[in-house]
Amino acid sequence: MKNRQRMLSLIGIVGAGALALGLTACSTPDEGGAGGGGEGDLITVGFVAVGPEGAWREANEQNIQDTFTEDAGFELKYAPATNLDQKSQIDAFTSFVDEGVDVILLSATEASGWEDSLKRAQEAEIPVILLDRGIEPDDTSLYVTRIAPDNVEVAKAVGEWANTTFPDGGNYIVLEGPAGVGVVNERNKGFEQGLGDSSLVKVAAQTANWSAEEGKSVTETLLKANSNNIQFIFAQNDEMGLGAVQAVQEAGLTPGVDIKIATIDGTKSAMQALADGLLSFVHEYNPLFGETALDVVKKTLAGETVDSYIIVPSQAFDSPEAAQAVLADRKF
Repeated sequence: MKNRQRMLSLIGIVGAGALALGLTACSTPDEGGAGGGGEGDLITVGFVAVGPEGAWREANEQNIQDTFTEDAGFELKYAPATNLDQKSQIDAFTSFVDEGVDVILLSATEASGWEDSLKRAQEAEIPVILLDRGIEPDDTSLYVTRIAPDNVEVAKAVGEWANTTFPDGGNYIVLEGPAGVGVVNERNKGFEQGLGDSSLVKVAAQTANWSAEEGKSVTETLLKANSNNIQFIFAQNDEMGLGAVQAVQEAGLTPGVDIKIATIDGTKSAMQALADGLLSFVHEYNPLFGETALDVVKKTLAGETVDSYIIVPSQAFDSPEAAQAVLADRKF
C-alpha cells in the first residue's frame, strides 16, 4: 500500500534509528494497546474502538490488543470512543488517516455517518476493516471486509428456539441495544425470521442500552405494565438478560419456570446463569477473532483479495448441561 511504501522509503533515506524517533514522537498513548515501540519494521494499525460497553466488548477489544503486538510485527494504536460517542470515533479515524497508519480497524458505535471518513481513508489508500458492527448504507467498496459473527443468523436461532419452546404462544418482550446501532436492527430482523408463524405475541420492545442495570429497570416497568403476564423475554445481549433475571426474581417469579429468558453473547456470567437454570437459552456471539483479523490485515497489505464478509463461527446453548460443559474453559 502507499503508506507502507512511504515508510520503507523513509527507512532507506534516514535510517531505522531516525524513523523510530519520529514515530515515537507522533505516537499517541494507547490505553492498554500493544503500541509505542516505533520500530521501522512495525506495521501501524489504528484501532477505532468502542471502549467500555460490557463483558463482550472487553473480551473482544482485549483479544485484538493481545493479537496485534510488537512481537507479531505491529504497532497498535488503540482509540476507544468517549462515552460511546460517534464524534470521538470519527475524530480518531481522521487522526489515523492524517498520521498515515497502514490500516484502520473500525468497530463503529453507530452504523450510519461513516461515508466521508471511509472515502477519505480510501483516497489515502489506507484499507479499513470493520470489526463486529457493519455500516449503513453498506457500501462494500469503501472497506475491505467485515469480520463478525452473523447477527441475523444468531438471532434467528433464538427465534426458532422460542417458536419451538412456546408452541401454544404467550406474551414476550424484547430488550434492545441502543437505537441507531446496526447490531440492534440485525438481531431484530433475525429474531423475527426465526419466530416465523409463531403464536407468541410481542407486547413491548424497549432499549436497555446493553446494560444490566437498565435491563433490570426496563423489565420491572414492563412486567408491572403487563401485570406480570409475560412468558418470555428476549434480551439482545447477556447483560440486559441478567438484569431481567433480577427483575423477574424481585417480582416474585421464577426465571426459567414462570418466565424464560434468552440472551445473545455467551459470556461466562451468562453461561453460569444458564447452568444455574436462570437463563433458558444463550447464543454465543464469539468475540475472539483477533487471529482472523491479523490474517486479513496481512493478506490485505500483501495485495491479496479477501471476502467482503468473514463470518465468525458461534454456538448455541440450550440447557444447563450444555453450559456446564464449557464453563471451565470459557475465555470471556
